[in-house]
Amino acid sequence: MNAAPAAQPVKPWYREPWPWILMAGPFAAMIGCFVTIYFAFTNFTNQPIQDGVVKRGLVVEQAAPSANP
Repeated sequence: MNAAPAAQPVKPWYREPWPWILMAGPFAAMIGCFVTIYFAFTNFTNQPIQDGVVKRGLVVEQAAPSANP
């Protein structure tokens, strides 16, 4: 009779490449999100609103023309 081939030892999950490949996409998206938030707060916080525009809370609306000519 033939003996069964010896089973290879099982590696722990962190030694396999597939979990790391599958986690790379969401990790890259998180890094991109943090970079975008950083740029939004450092580069665009002091931009003035254009003339004729009113900001109410987070909504920016075009102001109605004045009734007095």
